Amino acid sequence: MKIRFYNARIMPLNNNDKGCPIITGELHTNGSKISYVGKPVENVESVESFESFDREIDCKGNLIMPGFKNAHTHSAMTFLRSYADDLPLQEWLFNQIFPREDKLTPDDVYILTKLAIMEYLTGGITSCFDMYFFRDSIASAAVDTGYRMALCGAVNGGAENAKTLAREYQKFNNYNELISYQLGFHAEYTTSLELMKEVARLSRNFKAPVFTHNSETEKEVAECKERHGKTPTALFEDLGMLEYGGGGFHCVHFDENDMNIFKNRGLWAVTNPGSNTKLASGIAPVWQMQKKGINLAIGTDGPASNNCLDMFREMFLVTGLQKIREKDAAVCDAQNVLIMAAKNGALAMGLVDSDCLSEGKNADLIMIDLNQPNMQPLNSIASNLVYSGSKSNVKMTMINGKILYENGEFFIGEKPEDIYRKSNEIADRLR
Repeated sequence: MKIRFYNARIMPLNNNDKGCPIITGELHTNGSKISYVGKPVENVESVESFESFDREIDCKGNLIMPGFKNAHTHSAMTFLRSYADDLPLQEWLFNQIFPREDKLTPDDVYILTKLAIMEYLTGGITSCFDMYFFRDSIASAAVDTGYRMALCGAVNGGAENAKTLAREYQKFNNYNELISYQLGFHAEYTTSLELMKEVARLSRNFKAPVFTHNSETEKEVAECKERHGKTPTALFEDLGMLEYGGGGFHCVHFDENDMNIFKNRGLWAVTNPGSNTKLASGIAPVWQMQKKGINLAIGTDGPASNNCLDMFREMFLVTGLQKIREKDAAVCDAQNVLIMAAKNGALAMGLVDSDCLSEGKNADLIMIDLNQPNMQPLNSIASNLVYSGSKSNVKMTMINGKILYENGEFFIGEKPEDIYRKSNEIADRLR
């Protein structure tokens, strides 16, 4: 399908300079790819490559930009949204979450992932880095709805589980154009040393990055030091796990050595301020990392701990919490945070063709309704998005050249009310 967006403000994010410049013009898609980004075309019919659009959309001055990238989540935890709130992380995780997750079936995860995808679409999130059980079900839900999903390995326990990781890496990186896979394990505190050594071996064999939960709480770091005499990051470095990149989710309790390892290895620190705030895990040193030149991206974490899959809220929390932590209103400016949310997440996940709006890139984009009170006046669109923006401003979400959400309506192959009903039946059963 060929679609023309015209009368648009466009934020391509396709330059390597700081800032979020905006152009006025139009954008065309051809199938799954972007075919044109540039100035208005006065006579479209006169240009051979622009002929025969299936649809032409007058943007009426609204903003076209790359979709947000949720660089850490557990999508199917939608069944636990608002279930076990207001508890410390360890009690929440081991006493409330793990026991109920043990009862999940593949069919459950398929439906619950679809529910999360619907929420992603309403918030302009065009891809996510999903770490959860039953990866076949997650991948099926993504493909069936048309959603782009990067899967993250989530093994734990003993060394024998490395076989699962290797098998999934090869399977899901040859599964569907919407699906990719990165090596990963749950966390140091749920994974044996033998398995971590096997993960390091797989990383070297595949020349592939590795991702995991890292230094989310003070307790996690302290207990890792008791077991291994070093922080999780230092342990992973010593095991040879970081030679081909990767990163960590949360990265709240980092010391100077941890940050130096991340900088030197070119790793990604994915901050999750909503979840870390709600679970009182702490405030990640994002500004300190930014000053060091560490790669930064943003994730929501799962809907059991957040409980909202909303990158607008995460963006505000990233900058707001850093201003409090550093006692400096100038740190983590809106433009840098917006780049973390819309561009960097794609690079962290390995989605190098979905990071910006340029010819030949994937047509993963959103339209932001600027004709709403919270977007006016247009002193700075980037600041409006970070400081006053909300899901209500997302007018349209396109992934791989297909519009999956527009003006409050979903185009994902299943009625929303059916997904809601099935999700509630699962939650009722597991409660």
